[in-house]
Amino acid sequence: MKSPVHRCRDVEHARGQTGLGDGAGVNCLQSEQRIPISKEFITSSSASAMWFIRDACGIVCAIITWLLVLYAEFVVLFVMLLSSKNLTYSIVNGILFNTLAFLALASHLRAMCTDPGAVPKGNATKEYIESLQLKPGQVVYKCPKCCSIKPDRAHHCSVCKRCIRKMDHHCPWVNNCVGENNQKYFVLFTMYIALISLHSLVMVVFHFLYCFEDDWTKCSSFSPPATVILLILLCFEGLLFLIFTSVMFGTQVHSICTDETGIEQLKKEERRWAKKTKWMNMRAVFGHPFSLLWFSPFSTPDHGKAETYQYVV
Repeated sequence: MKSPVHRCRDVEHARGQTGLGDGAGVNCLQSEQRIPISKEFITSSSASAMWFIRDACGIVCAIITWLLVLYAEFVVLFVMLLSSKNLTYSIVNGILFNTLAFLALASHLRAMCTDPGAVPKGNATKEYIESLQLKPGQVVYKCPKCCSIKPDRAHHCSVCKRCIRKMDHHCPWVNNCVGENNQKYFVLFTMYIALISLHSLVMVVFHFLYCFEDDWTKCSSFSPPATVILLILLCFEGLLFLIFTSVMFGTQVHSICTDETGIEQLKKEERRWAKKTKWMNMRAVFGHPFSLLWFSPFSTPDHGKAETYQYVV
């Protein structure tokens, strides 16, 4: 039987003796109590293993992302920097652009191959629910799609086919959900892509000015028509992704500061979790205390080992 509350989730209701409810007599939820459960009970066994979603659309989008970055790398190095007469300009911009591009691709890889916070599949068994020792009036919610006990703020992803803790959205560009465990890497990915897009646009403008002042045949190792086409394509790519990733970066930072995921904002779900300061919310995602590791895709943030989740929303 479906729960009368929003999100239409199956209800396991304890009436005297804990067990899997058959739905009889459950017409409304009365005297609901939150059930704190340690994070270790709802952490997927795949959390420490390699995580990869076998979705054709997501894989294609991820490959396109890498190809676009590699195209920008090619134009910046072989069209603009290697042909520059200013060695210092080439070295400084080459190191800066390659560093940002490397961090962007590393962040993309971590966002794609990190378990976003999947709830163990098929754990809504009679034996497991009995082990929770529910009291009369307490309820837990079961996802009818993946047969898992759904903790507070978890949503089912139809692409990943799992319930994801603090799921913000499913992003085909990283071929993964953006959730509790990989939101940091997604934010870093959007930030570094925005930075290399801006950097490439600035270099394109300077290169055009350089070519206009000098002979077009000498400002690039490619022919003038090929040089113009390559620069225009890079300019279009940089402008498009600068706008797109800047907006995504801003919405993600706002979502973190307000401690409200994209799905929760979209569904206008009632806030039932403790309100924290913006700084505490940022530290919960990027780790604490603040350090340069916040900007590293190779640093795994500590989301709180003693964290507990509620099975009633």
